[in-house]
Amino acid sequence: MGLAVNGVDIDDRQIEQELQHHQGAANPLKQAVHEVVLRTVLLQEADRLGIAGSDDDARIEALLTQEVSVPQADEAACLTYYRNHPDKFTRGAMVEARHILFQVTPTVPLDLVRETAEGILAALRAAPERFGDLAAQYSNCPSSAVGGSLGQLNRGDCVPEFDDVLFRLGANEFAPRPIETRFGLHIVQVLRRLDGSLLPFEVVKSQIAAWLATAALQRGVHQYLQILVGRARIEGVVLDGAASPLVQ
Repeated sequence: MGLAVNGVDIDDRQIEQELQHHQGAANPLKQAVHEVVLRTVLLQEADRLGIAGSDDDARIEALLTQEVSVPQADEAACLTYYRNHPDKFTRGAMVEARHILFQVTPTVPLDLVRETAEGILAALRAAPERFGDLAAQYSNCPSSAVGGSLGQLNRGDCVPEFDDVLFRLGANEFAPRPIETRFGLHIVQVLRRLDGSLLPFEVVKSQIAAWLATAALQRGVHQYLQILVGRARIEGVVLDGAASPLVQ
């Protein structure tokens, strides 16, 4: 593939071996190339600093441990996070909801689907009693047979982008616009909700500290990779140091 890092060629076999680990990516080949190039950059830096290890993974881990400084989250930072994200620490929240799903396909332009969904949402705001009939007519979900009903849902039962909107709605409230998910566009109405209860800070403090530490490590590795990539002479691919599973 004509790839090289600081004058050292990358063999196509390395890409082929890495490719099997990225079949779920949007672009498996691009992801595999980026991963191999970044690992090569890191291993060359480990060589430069004289960092040893039992294998390449151990050497990369030792390099990052030595070179990336991660501050520990103190209690004040944990408390701020807790206060700013009460939804993450609320248990027992539940909603009863219904939806109309407009599936997006390659043969139907997204703009046309969105225009149709927004038009039906406007009609439902004016006449909510039509929800069941319009779900039966338009929804591409099996729930169309029961008026679009999704039944009772706990937080986390749905994909995150749907869940986030769903649990911000009050009883009998529609989402302000169709929600876009991997399944298509959804008109959503919450019929009833149970708010649940907030866990005490002391119960979740250690969990928050772990989350904040992980986030800080990801940012640190991200910045370190950008420095190394900016310093390296990489041929055959344009690479952003952040575009790697190493920092996810």
